[in-house]
Amino acid sequence: MATAAAAALAGATALTGAGPGAAAADGGPAAAQRITIDLAQPEGEVLHGANGALYGLSDDGVPGDAALEPLHLTTISQKPEGGLQHPNGDALTVSESFFRNGGGDVYVMMQDVYQQWPYEDLGLEDYLGKVDAIVRDVAAHEHSDRFVLVPFNEPDFIWYGLNTGDEAEYARNRDRFLADWETVYDRIRAIDPDIRIAGPNESAYDRRFLPDFYSFALEHDCMPDVTTWHELSSSSLAQFQSNYDHYRALEEELGFGPLPVNVNEYANRRDLSVPGQLVQWVSMFERNKVYADQAYWDAAGNLSGNVVRTSVPNGGWWFFRWYAALSGQTVQVTPPQPNTIDTLQGLASLDTDRRQSQAIVGGADGDAEVVFENVDPGVFGQTVSVSVAEATWSGYDGPHPAPQVLSRTLAEVSADGTVTVPLTGMDRMSAYRIVLTPAGEGTPDQPEVPWTASYEAEDAEVTGGEIFTHGTVENANGYAASGTRDVGSLNQENSQVAFTVEVPETGAYDLEVYYGNQTGSPATQRLLVDGAEAATVTYASTLNWTYRATTTVRIELTAGSHTLTLARGTGEATLDKIDLTAATEPAAAYEATLADTTGDPGYDYSSSAGTGTGSLVLADAQDGAVFDVYAPRHGYYTVTPQGTGDGLTLEVNGATVTAEPGEEVRLLLAEGNNRVTVASAGQTALRALEVAGAGDTGGITAYQDTEAVLTGDTVVQENPHASGGSALGYLGGGPGNTAEFTVETAASGTHLLILHYANDDRANNGHDYNTDVISRALDIEVAGQTERVMFRNTFSWDSFWSVAVPVELDAGTHTVRLSNAEDFGPDLDYIELAPVIG
Repeated sequence: MATAAAAALAGATALTGAGPGAAAADGGPAAAQRITIDLAQPEGEVLHGANGALYGLSDDGVPGDAALEPLHLTTISQKPEGGLQHPNGDALTVSESFFRNGGGDVYVMMQDVYQQWPYEDLGLEDYLGKVDAIVRDVAAHEHSDRFVLVPFNEPDFIWYGLNTGDEAEYARNRDRFLADWETVYDRIRAIDPDIRIAGPNESAYDRRFLPDFYSFALEHDCMPDVTTWHELSSSSLAQFQSNYDHYRALEEELGFGPLPVNVNEYANRRDLSVPGQLVQWVSMFERNKVYADQAYWDAAGNLSGNVVRTSVPNGGWWFFRWYAALSGQTVQVTPPQPNTIDTLQGLASLDTDRRQSQAIVGGADGDAEVVFENVDPGVFGQTVSVSVAEATWSGYDGPHPAPQVLSRTLAEVSADGTVTVPLTGMDRMSAYRIVLTPAGEGTPDQPEVPWTASYEAEDAEVTGGEIFTHGTVENANGYAASGTRDVGSLNQENSQVAFTVEVPETGAYDLEVYYGNQTGSPATQRLLVDGAEAATVTYASTLNWTYRATTTVRIELTAGSHTLTLARGTGEATLDKIDLTAATEPAAAYEATLADTTGDPGYDYSSSAGTGTGSLVLADAQDGAVFDVYAPRHGYYTVTPQGTGDGLTLEVNGATVTAEPGEEVRLLLAEGNNRVTVASAGQTALRALEVAGAGDTGGITAYQDTEAVLTGDTVVQENPHASGGSALGYLGGGPGNTAEFTVETAASGTHLLILHYANDDRANNGHDYNTDVISRALDIEVAGQTERVMFRNTFSWDSFWSVAVPVELDAGTHTVRLSNAEDFGPDLDYIELAPVIG
């Protein structure tokens, strides 16, 4: 168990996370770890190169524009158009959403044209025919210069056996690969002499083969434009720096380069979605200015486990959002144990134009001191404002609100030019962001950090269940689990897990359960408080037993000790841990000086009031702040721009409204992330965007499946898990299978059409580890507008998710027509409609 509490140290700032403090060998508290950030040692412009993903996008619209745009993705890796390896993730198709959301390069894994894994070897001539078609497709694209072709994938064990320990066999295999590399390379260049080619793309860095490869490529004029390899071992965190240094030395030795490097598959299942693990990987890639794509171990279309539902973030997504916000130059970070797995690591930036330094650290339990060295008074003054926030692990499929700000303080820069930020009670699965800005007049508002405690299922009293271990260093491709263990096999009549908890005061508490459910339908457990039935906890389907999601129930507790028991209900679920948090009214303040921007706004730190991070100066209509605002559900929220100056415009979900600084506006936000742009026609010093509320549904009109007019084979079919006990099935699959809803709008303007659906369509490609989930599509026609919308897989035909679509409507009566002339759409529970401006 661990409890969050406030702490403070003179001249600096302090925080506590939700993790237990470390212990020394004598049983006392361990000494704080020390990680230093030298602002006088720049490493080069922030590359943002390590935010990519293999099959991170599955379709145009999946994982969602509001999830993609804020991350400023530099690379993704996808299959060739029409490739058979997976049912979706086609490079040209997903490039539409990738490019419109500011994406950089699309790497095309050419051998994914084949269906089997490992790829079936049908001979070079067969492959060359496929190469021709792939290259012509890409070359014809209007943005062909933003594609990179990867002719071979992991040739060390696929087709060529370069990893053999027999030297004679290695020489034969090597020569065969080199000859084929040259042949394929020349074939590509004959069709498009300018397209970029990457390779050799082995499954690990290969010190035996790479000198042979580059010597041959130089001699035969078939050099790749980008060097690629994979880092997929637990030892990669310890070995990558040595591998990278060896490669750069090889370039100098042979006289080529420096070439861009893309580690186009990295990390294990235990790392994906976990902020404290991801910071270890990303820091080493960013430090060396290489590009890198997270591996594809499970389902396509969720940015390698960092997006929960369409545009719904988890803790891993917020880590990458912080990474995207780094600006200026990265600076030298010295961790307590460099290049060591599961230890405190970090990355940091200094932007002298914005007068900001940002650091992201994590990967260890216990306490730490984050020491900023050479804090320049010419940039920051003699006093700095320090803000600290935490992005926790919320599971692969657990939504994560905006990271909790843990402390805001002012600190004097020491005589030696340092500022020390103590972090206490860190959780190794969390990441922490520390922001330094100049201090101005006044003091920052202290954030309200609610009491919270975590309790591991394996430490509770388990009846009729079994404890399992996951995601250790030794089993790196096991799924992440808090404490590396969970409780499963809770399928007996007497199965239950009883947690002993203690709360500081009487009141309402949010009980968040980390679980897995692979039954194919929603499961339930009975929640007992001190032996009395209190609630039914419902668990939506997850990808598998250990693909962790969360669900939250609010309960009332008196101060003191209690026993919270989760007992078997219907179906089955695994339990990882519970978090118990004092209930508060949802509210967040998004700092303007840390937001994305449009135009060329200024940065003013004359006041430390409010968030303590100064104000963004919007001087004309071109200047703006783009905030990423989280909504726990579709509903209306109170949005307030804070600052001084002229009137503002707020744009969200296609609608625009005006407001004065300090004026509350009621806006309809979609579940998950919402991009809110704030601009000024005059001059405004914008300090923050405050968002409050839990999602008021007043003013949202629902239309049940039974209200639709159906044609063709589309039918209303029973489903006890749908809101009204039924849902539309067989919608689409032909031009005559449609549903039409008649809807009413009271006023003209932008509305959100919210569709609640289920989809568990899957391909059966027989892949060893990828679950080939399929998105389904519907064409939505209303008021003369037609838009194709993709519906992500929900892991069960009984689990209903939702997608929100902005539509422009006049006041009056309208027909919403849903169809798909080619393929079946999802099962549809009901739709909702409401104006964005409430």
